[in-house]
Formats: sequence, C-alpha cells, structure tokens
Amino acid sequence: MELWLVRHGETLWNREGRLLGWTDLPLTAEGEAQARRLKGALPSLPAFSSDLLRARRTAELAGFSPRLAPELREIHFGTLEGAPWETLDPRYKEALLRFQGFHPPGGESLLAFQERVFRFLEGLKAPAVLFTHGGVVRAVLRALGEDRFLPPATVLAVDWPHRVLDALGPR
Repeated sequence: MELWLVRHGETLWNREGRLLGWTDLPLTAEGEAQARRLKGALPSLPAFSSDLLRARRTAELAGFSPRLAPELREIHFGTLEGAPWETLDPRYKEALLRFQGFHPPGGESLLAFQERVFRFLEGLKAPAVLFTHGGVVRAVLRALGEDRFLPPATVLAVDWPHRVLDALGPR
C-alpha cells in the first residue's frame, strides 16, 4: 500500500541537536517555511498526523486537515529528553545509531515504539499521507531493508510493507 511519510519541519531542538521525543515544541520560522513548501507537492490522499504540534502544524501548512494519531508520535526519550547529542552517554548513542537495544530511562523501548508504529500502519486500509517524526520514518525504512536518517521536512513514499518508492528532500 502506498504511504507518504512526511517528517515534520525544523524545531529549535532539531537545530540544536537535542533529543526530541514527546516534548511538544513548535516549528521554527524555517520549519514553517519548509512545511509551506510542501503544499501542492503531496498527493490528495487521506492524511494522518502525530498529535504533537510540530507534526500537526506541518500538515496544516502543507494544506491538509489530518486525523490525529498518537501512534505516530516519536519515541519517548524519558529522562534523556532534550539531551544534546554530543553529551549523550556513549552507550545510548551507540544504541540509537544501531537503532537496536535502545531503552531510555523512564522512556519507551525501541521495541515498544516500533510495535506501536507498525500496529498503526498495519491497520491502515488505503493509501495515506502521514505527518510524523524522524524515528518513525527510520523505523519504517529499517523494516524495508534500508537505514538512513532523514532531515526535517523530507517526504518519503513507500509501498508498505514492500519497498521505498521515492524520496523528496527539504524544499
């Protein structure tokens, strides 16, 4: 099934290199501009969005009125939320880079996160546009045999659960 995954536009913590999970930050001015540039570039399909402000606002600025889906939230980083990448304990860095065995204190394990996201995707019955987060997009890519991290406002079209179809970088 065709899914269009849209990573939200830039936030301050994205720019600063901080872990951003469930903290509900707004888009920066650049993030809003990135989202506006998506208008007209995405297909007219039903849209779903993480319930977090940065994803919802990206959807709205791109011209969509999405149905909110908390299942599309980023991983919950627990006590690591807001931590700068450069000061992160090496064991957490390694687990995040490998995207395996990550379980932040007080947060959500990578396994639980992936199960939440994939359960939502498996419940979809028709093609859709999904406004979401970098971790969600990376989980989908890994399930499709790829592993890469996409910058804010990147769009990825996939044939779920088979292959990646196309990717559009920040506009």
